[in-house]
Amino acid sequence: MTAIDLNLSGLDLRAEIDRLRKERNAVILAHYYQKPELQDLADFVGDSLDLSRKAQATDADVIAFCGVRFMAETAKILSPDKIVVLPDMDAGCSLEDSCPPEQFAAFRAQHPDHIALTYINCSAEVKGLSDVIVTSSSAEKILSQIPADQPIIFGPDRNLGGYLARKTGRNLLLWPGVCIVHEAFSETELLKLKAEHPDAPIAAHPECPAVILDHADYVGSTRGILEYAQAMTGDTLIVATEPHIIHQMRKSLPNKTFIGAPGADGNCNCNICPYMALNTMEKLYLALRDHQPRIEIDEDLRVRAKKSLDAMLAMASGTVGQGDLGPARVTGD
Repeated sequence: MTAIDLNLSGLDLRAEIDRLRKERNAVILAHYYQKPELQDLADFVGDSLDLSRKAQATDADVIAFCGVRFMAETAKILSPDKIVVLPDMDAGCSLEDSCPPEQFAAFRAQHPDHIALTYINCSAEVKGLSDVIVTSSSAEKILSQIPADQPIIFGPDRNLGGYLARKTGRNLLLWPGVCIVHEAFSETELLKLKAEHPDAPIAAHPECPAVILDHADYVGSTRGILEYAQAMTGDTLIVATEPHIIHQMRKSLPNKTFIGAPGADGNCNCNICPYMALNTMEKLYLALRDHQPRIEIDEDLRVRAKKSLDAMLAMASGTVGQGDLGPARVTGD
């Protein structure tokens, strides 16, 4: 039995979390990839950036982010005056881990004429070294606003970058990071599943490798996949992303069937994100009770990271042009 089990045995965790939510004036956020019990008690469930922006708009004093570390950091970047806690500080991300800031800075120095479009799945330090942050839903729109002759670094997800390059025809210099969840899908097993359900479309996240995306009827963000499920006319959908999003699909569409795309063993459970799985009800209770683990970001770094997030928000809304960007901004020249 763990220390958490010993300390919290007998507690009604749901009731205690609700009590602390009120006492601490806290808002609880849960990403689509969280366990169903965490999704069900959250004030907001969604994509990482959308969650941070919703929390920013509240009058909450505390943000409890049931997600991974870079998501909680983004919430702190946008809401510096709020306390931001993450139930488990070890909840990281393979994409973030693949892109150490010092290596990314050296890579940028080797390509001084390039601007850096960087996927939001990265550390605050890498955000501070980037020109524009993108999400899987905003990347194509932002890329379309950058002149064709402007060299671009795209990182850390080579699969998302490769998908964008193929779709737009742009030549992107790709950082070689991958998401371990989306890399685990098996084309062979997916084709077997498709043969069993020939009328079921496939919806895939662009973090998947090209061999998976090539079979997809829809490619998009987690929210985009959920919206596709809601709009589709059929009654069965094969879902190629972290399978916990299926909880939201089943809640909103109980009369439809959702099947997680399989890994090499033919099982979709091998694609559960091990980092997301670190968050639990017990850890959320302790985070709200103790205001720990707490996200802290140096103010200079926060301001630099926020510039790249602000550039994304402006370009996604069409209120900034390429003339406002450029590699000189992040190199300090």
